[in-house]
Amino acid sequence: MKTQTRGQLAEDQACLYLQQQGLQLISKNYHCRHGEIDLIMQDGKQLVFVEVRYRANAAFGGALASVDTRKQSKLIATAQYYLQSKAPRASARFDVVGIDAQNRLQWIPNAFEAG
Repeated sequence: MKTQTRGQLAEDQACLYLQQQGLQLISKNYHCRHGEIDLIMQDGKQLVFVEVRYRANAAFGGALASVDTRKQSKLIATAQYYLQSKAPRASARFDVVGIDAQNRLQWIPNAFEAG
């Protein structure tokens, strides 16, 4: 399966799972000049910026470990841009969803902080 197709399936799987946990989808694949956020969701009054990672094997720490400080910085900059333009007063958090080749999903709410 092509990586892009597998990535899209992982995002769809993560989105469905998070919706089952009570979150509401606001946007998929939000783009701006700073980068892209896979899913933007609402959890109560809080906006949730979700990075979805699929890894076929756990070498180098697997899906969750692939959200390194460089990736976090890009996500934070993109989220700040989104908040400034669309929801300046909203509180927000960053979640990470990792999915492996056996379709096991691991959700880490509040995976890292913006500051």
